[in-house]
Amino acid sequence: MPLFYLSCAWVAGIFLGSKFSLPLVLILSGLIPLPFLFIIKRRRLIVLASLCLLAFFGGAFYFPSSLPPDDESQLHFYNDETVAIKGIISTDPEVRDKTVHLRLSASEIKLDEEWHQVSGTALLFVPRYPTYSYGDVLSVSGKLETPPQLDDFDYQGYLAHQGIYSTMLYPKIEIEAREQGSKPLAWVYSLRSNFSQTLAEVLPEPQASLAQGIILGKRGTIPLPLKENFVGTGTAHLLAISGLHLSIVAGILLSLGIWLFGRRHYTYIWLALGAIWLYALITGMHAPVVRGAIMASIFLAAELVGRQRSAFTALAFAAAIMVGVDPQILWTAPFQMSFLAMTGLILVTPPLQTLGRRAMAATLSEKGAVTSIANIITDSFSVTLGAIIAVWPLIAYYFGIISFVAPLATLIALPALPAIIISGALAGIVGLISLPLASIIGWLAWLFLSYMVAVVNFFALTPLSSIKVSSVSPALIGGYYLALALAIGLISNRQKLANLIPQAKAWLKSGVTETPLSRLVVRWLLPPLVVVAILVSVAAATTPDNNLHVSFLDVGQGDAILIQTPSGQDILIDGGPSPQPVTLELGKKMSFWDRTIDLVILTHPHADHLGGLIAVLERYEVSQVLYPDLDSDSPLYDEWRHLIEEKDIKYTIAQAGQRIDLGAGVIIEVLNPQQPHLTDTQSDIDNNGVVVRLTMGDVSFLLTADIMWVAEFELITHSATLNSTVLKVAHHGSDTSTSADFLAAVNSQLAVISSADTASNEVIKRLEAELGSENIYLTYERGTVEFTTDGKRLWLETEK
Repeated sequence: MPLFYLSCAWVAGIFLGSKFSLPLVLILSGLIPLPFLFIIKRRRLIVLASLCLLAFFGGAFYFPSSLPPDDESQLHFYNDETVAIKGIISTDPEVRDKTVHLRLSASEIKLDEEWHQVSGTALLFVPRYPTYSYGDVLSVSGKLETPPQLDDFDYQGYLAHQGIYSTMLYPKIEIEAREQGSKPLAWVYSLRSNFSQTLAEVLPEPQASLAQGIILGKRGTIPLPLKENFVGTGTAHLLAISGLHLSIVAGILLSLGIWLFGRRHYTYIWLALGAIWLYALITGMHAPVVRGAIMASIFLAAELVGRQRSAFTALAFAAAIMVGVDPQILWTAPFQMSFLAMTGLILVTPPLQTLGRRAMAATLSEKGAVTSIANIITDSFSVTLGAIIAVWPLIAYYFGIISFVAPLATLIALPALPAIIISGALAGIVGLISLPLASIIGWLAWLFLSYMVAVVNFFALTPLSSIKVSSVSPALIGGYYLALALAIGLISNRQKLANLIPQAKAWLKSGVTETPLSRLVVRWLLPPLVVVAILVSVAAATTPDNNLHVSFLDVGQGDAILIQTPSGQDILIDGGPSPQPVTLELGKKMSFWDRTIDLVILTHPHADHLGGLIAVLERYEVSQVLYPDLDSDSPLYDEWRHLIEEKDIKYTIAQAGQRIDLGAGVIIEVLNPQQPHLTDTQSDIDNNGVVVRLTMGDVSFLLTADIMWVAEFELITHSATLNSTVLKVAHHGSDTSTSADFLAAVNSQLAVISSADTASNEVIKRLEAELGSENIYLTYERGTVEFTTDGKRLWLETEK
């Protein structure tokens, strides 16, 4: 225990040093207890008190010295100025839906036309394209800003605890060199990137982004509504690879390992230890992950030597060392949750497991397959509950939410976690060799990911599942942990726990007696058979019918149209402004096993049509693309053409007169662009966009991209067949399109506007006059709009 007291004194001293500036003479207070060595016999206690005082005030004086100086040598000294700096990308770029966050470790700054040395890290916000990598040396220019202080979040403090005191929004960037970082770390980040890409290719959304968050810690692309449901149900810790996450994984793996292999040769410990560090490796060895892995390893090492209670002392010592290396981590949520979660696993979980096993023994027979499975469930629940009991005040403090369903939701969702990690990691590894084989493994991961999503969404809909709190008093948190410590002390000293579970029904007690054959069936044969049966049932339910489906996907301010033919072909026209909306909608509309898109049509290279298609080319096997021969110097369009070349995708340049027969009577006719292209218009790119007419029997769809009045007039004068059942209104309902003459020529019965509440009132009035207001559908009001037809009849379904 002396090591525990010294560790606590050191950490407490660092905390004190962050609040007060103390005189250096206080370090001598460590000498005050020493004269008592000659008076009091308990010399060991006196020496310990002296060392604790030295550690306490030593930590207090150490903290100020760990802070960066505020002078010309530091990057943040130049905040709120427009500057040019050089530096290296120091970590793996963090990809979001529309942006990328780069941590640039600065080395030089340009002052008075001369370069001077500087140190510090700036957080850069840049577009998704062009792409940057760890180890790239950049020269950037822009306004260096102090991180803002948000109303409900201390963003400035959050970044400061990570050593970031400056930000820069969308700077001008020049790449001066590549691959200048640490080679081993570059390999780890490359492995992580390949894993992430494989998961994106073999899984639909939102399962792919959820797998990336759970397995790799990449949470930036998880859809916001799903992320909010995780927070509201108290299961957000399942997405954070921290000590809380790893402690639960370690506890579950221990229970599972004991169930599968028994306690002989400590196989269950080595299994958990290996899995945790492999997990840390594929997540990129980020500091929070490494700290969590170290803490989990300390617990497992104590289990290995049979001294679980000593793990708490070792855990405190490890925490003190980590805080000594980087005092700022003391204020970070991952570190705090890591420490407290492991504390809960060490101190809270064992009595809960004892209580659970006694309850099972009283309810069921002492041995048997049913009892064995019940013990696994109770042990897993004890691990989950122990971790949650230890951290829920911090969850309330940092997230502003107290969840009443967190223990139950976590218990029900958690069994899928090891399966997700194992199947997802296996898919990532196999995907480096064979993507088709990885896709099959991905089906298994999809099943468990879908289960977790369903559980979280179900509990999020439960009335009063959580309450939002404006703030939680630190004093209240301290009082909670004091009461918890007293409860743990009382429980650990009791000779016998009361039996809280009444005697169960007699038929449960006379359950199945475990035999070698039953053990084999229950442990190794039954689970795979159940999984295969579920996958086959889901696949059978999602096979194509004999109808044509045309879905106008709700992707915000942009276009994305999915066509699914009776013969099972998938055609995507445009992809909206960013990857997340279109991939999420495709995940809803396409079968989980279908990772092929037969034809992608890009109507024109504007970001609100092209932005999401980059991710589609990266994630799906695209057989062919059709797009117009238009000039655009955007990085997005450069990436589009690069991917077509890199993946060797067959492409066709679109022009009026082309006809595509999709079978089963489904025809696509290309009506625009004309040859030669229209020039000197308000927007040549818009007016030369691809316009197609889709027909099946008596039903037709006119899809008009973003063409304007001049292109509409050309279509009318060239006697194109425009008459259609459904009109996709051009240019998101802009007043530059959808003239009265064009509406008369189309003579549609229904109209769809794909936009984010930007449609022109004049266009709406023209449509209402022609069709009636009840026949106009806007995606921002109705969500995704899906039409289904057999060539004679037409059905309509909206998301909202």
